[in-house]
Amino acid sequence: MYLKSMAYKQYRAALKKLQIPVSKYDLWRKVSKTLKLSNKACQRLDWIIFYHTKANKNASLTVRHFGIPRSQFYYWFNRFDETNLRSLEDKSTAPHHARQREINSIEEQRAIALRKGHMHWGKVKLAKLYWNTHKERLSSWQFQRVIQIYRLYPKVARNTKIQAKRQKSQKKKRITELKRKLPVLGFLFHFDTIEIHWQGLKRYIITVIDHFTKLAFARMYATKSSKSARDFLLRVSFLLDGYITNAHQDNGPEFAKCFKELCKKLNITQYHSRPQTPKDNPICERFNQTLEYEWLREGNFTPNVALFNSRLKEFIIEYDFTRPHEALDYLTPIEFAIKYKQLSERYPSYTNC
Repeated sequence: MYLKSMAYKQYRAALKKLQIPVSKYDLWRKVSKTLKLSNKACQRLDWIIFYHTKANKNASLTVRHFGIPRSQFYYWFNRFDETNLRSLEDKSTAPHHARQREINSIEEQRAIALRKGHMHWGKVKLAKLYWNTHKERLSSWQFQRVIQIYRLYPKVARNTKIQAKRQKSQKKKRITELKRKLPVLGFLFHFDTIEIHWQGLKRYIITVIDHFTKLAFARMYATKSSKSARDFLLRVSFLLDGYITNAHQDNGPEFAKCFKELCKKLNITQYHSRPQTPKDNPICERFNQTLEYEWLREGNFTPNVALFNSRLKEFIIEYDFTRPHEALDYLTPIEFAIKYKQLSERYPSYTNC
């Protein structure tokens, strides 16, 4: 054991020469540093030392002092071995007996042969065919595992791209992870896109609204590309002097690549809505509805991008500077922002960008 190690003997010998008394509790702390115990193990060691010294072996005082459950303290107290401080480390929680595959080699070869003969069939159909052919049951999940392991896809390259895309989408930060939405301008901006079909043409209005002040901005583009979204983000960033901390948008292609690169450059953290969950972005969805019902349906649409944006600018100015908002106690967004000193008075000089 480590207490009988050379380092321990040297340490005790040095203290003996200096005639410095040392308690075993101080020795525990010294050895814990030598062994480089984890923070959790050191914390558990503090519980036990406090129990023996300051609490006079009173478990109730110990658990109240550290704010821990009594059962948790007794678990580590009973497990503690003073000759082996590593006994306070967490043990692996992996199962002793891992689940084994429930398909033998014969069934696997049969499944591979059926799959190769019907590359475009789904796993449920293959399971049914296996029963009709061999009079034995093989589940659709077992077929799926065989297909994945041996990559039995009609187009392997295409499937590889799909799998990579799925893994990439899983790494996205979701808006549900942003628990605390600070009451400050620019902490969180919601982005969205309105798609318009008109006489065989498509036009796209990218919109944005601040979560706190409800300041909004919009602009139309002829293409739904990440370059268009990047241009829009540059304009919004210039409009707000770069006061954008977090950007929230859906999983559309316009908010990828160029838009994502610009977010990194401007140090903006991206958050995405969950797939097929419009309720994750209700504020921007409501602004889109206002834009559609109060302005677009009043005959203001034109496929000419320059002319449309010139007209749209007037609506945005009215929305931000004139239109009272119930959510803001019937203040306009600009009044609400200035009231809380989140925006300078020079905002109007940028509205023509």
